[in-house]
Amino acid sequence: MQDFDVIVVGGGHAGVEAALAVARMGKRAGLVSMDAGKLALMSCNPAIGGIGKSQLVKEIDALGGLMGEAIDATGIQFRRLNLSRGPAVWSTRVQADRIGYNQYVVDRLEHHQNIEVVEGTVVAVSVESGKACGVVLENGEPLSSKAVVIASGTFLGGLIHIGEKQIRAGRMGEKAATELSENLSGLGFEVGRLKTGTPPRLDGDSIDWSKCERQEGEEPLPLFSYRSTRELFKQTPCHLTRTTEKTRAKVSANFEKSPIFSGQIKSTGPRYCPSIEDKFYRFKDKPSHQIFLEPEGNGTNEIYPNGFATALPEDVQREAIHTVTGLEEAVITQPGYAIEYDYCPAYQVDRSLETRVVKQLYFAGQINGTSGYEEAAALGLMAGVNAVLAIEGEPAFRLDRSQAYIGVMIDDLTTRSTTEPYRMFTSRAEYRLALREDNARDRLAGYAHQYGLISQSEFEIFQDMILNTENEVKKLRSTRVKVSRLTDLKVKITKKDKVSLADILKQPGIVLADILPLLNEFDSMFSEDREVLSRAAIQIRYQGYIDKQEREIQKFRKQEAVLIPSDFSYTDILGLKTEAREKLSRFRPGTLGQATRIEGVTAGDLAVLAVNLKRHNAKSGQ
Repeated sequence: MQDFDVIVVGGGHAGVEAALAVARMGKRAGLVSMDAGKLALMSCNPAIGGIGKSQLVKEIDALGGLMGEAIDATGIQFRRLNLSRGPAVWSTRVQADRIGYNQYVVDRLEHHQNIEVVEGTVVAVSVESGKACGVVLENGEPLSSKAVVIASGTFLGGLIHIGEKQIRAGRMGEKAATELSENLSGLGFEVGRLKTGTPPRLDGDSIDWSKCERQEGEEPLPLFSYRSTRELFKQTPCHLTRTTEKTRAKVSANFEKSPIFSGQIKSTGPRYCPSIEDKFYRFKDKPSHQIFLEPEGNGTNEIYPNGFATALPEDVQREAIHTVTGLEEAVITQPGYAIEYDYCPAYQVDRSLETRVVKQLYFAGQINGTSGYEEAAALGLMAGVNAVLAIEGEPAFRLDRSQAYIGVMIDDLTTRSTTEPYRMFTSRAEYRLALREDNARDRLAGYAHQYGLISQSEFEIFQDMILNTENEVKKLRSTRVKVSRLTDLKVKITKKDKVSLADILKQPGIVLADILPLLNEFDSMFSEDREVLSRAAIQIRYQGYIDKQEREIQKFRKQEAVLIPSDFSYTDILGLKTEAREKLSRFRPGTLGQATRIEGVTAGDLAVLAVNLKRHNAKSGQ
């Protein structure tokens, strides 16, 4: 029997970050994967980031995680999104070399002294006295540990659908994990079913690129990780094309052949990443849909047609693809498919991701009902940290909605019924101006240092950045230029002879790039670090809005400070509506603030709950 401090089940993005977090905190991690060579393999789109998702990657990086560093090292195209809007929604997206990313992660884990990758399939969690104490492999071998993290992805009861054809698999060509679902159900967990899907892969040599719109990468490279450095290189272009009326006709004529519509699939798929069948069915008035042609990496001609996920039969897929502009002769190298898999609704975990049914057992990634590499990785990191804290007898690490997108996601999962795969968007975060890409380290580096997730030298580098940013803000506010010199800038400043650079930045339509020529005239007075300057410019430009949001956050934290004991009983509280009593008993909110976000709990219910909590605390002497 092999002994570990923490066993992580699953080698996807969640499992990798969980194992690395455990290892960085000085504990021995056993990562169980069916194939040690496929760690963090991108099963679907070959990219990291996007709107809302990039904020998660920045937070993972601030907490010492690997995802940002891995994509920076293996990205083939770098872009920033939403730059025409405010910094609250600025997002980064990087196209990956799919195999290169996988190899980078495998290499990092293979060489970590605190991680051992065990090839095998877990069929059961071992439990003693209500606590997880290891797992059992398919070959009967037991592995012991002090805590267990399950990060099973789509492998838990995975079933692939291509038309009427069904294949038991976790992803194409790899077997599913079926016995673990039965084991979890036997332990008392509610197990549900969700669906996701992927498009066919295409041979790039068979595409008529002249009919498609070319999309280039950006320079300088917008890197995710503060630990990354990378020289400029020739980025690989992506392309944009569209479906046609013929595509609509072909797909619509074959709705009944899709398992999504035939009744063969009964589970729910992601609302915000629908199949091509769903798109034509739900958006009947839309003449066409965008398809992004994304390379799967350097050294391969395989193309991922993002936006064409489908579970139609292979012959229909081929005919439908040939109706898309530029894809008239496209060769399909792998068919698209839908995949159903098991998950455990997240009301069964608390905000530490520890399950309520079994102590020191943690769920991370798609088992919680999420969808996406970034969401999975963030949950994996948090589960790994909390598993270590639990075995050390330390309080759990919990982030709330005002601190991080990670906190928003976990709060959403644990207070709301997950009936479809959860995907992160900036619109989910009510305090998104305070949760920007650029300030992830400001918010989280202190925690990373506290828990040993980053080194002392890394923390000191970040502290220097904070100090440098503050200095740049002071200099921008104190440096004044003559208004007469601003004729090239569209600024509305009157009755002044001179104006500060900070006041110029506050003008509508003015961005940092507009005042760089002015900064250059002051020799070495201003920093050459564009990141520091950008941080300072955001702070100046949006200070009023940031201050207003901070006041809102303070109000939010007052409700979050009212704790609800884990054993608090809602059964006998007079005045609570039946629905509220049932929902509160099911979701077990940790704070009064969390209770306000549970569907079906009214303002009247909250008032009754607040009074009863006060009485309970008075009796308990709290």
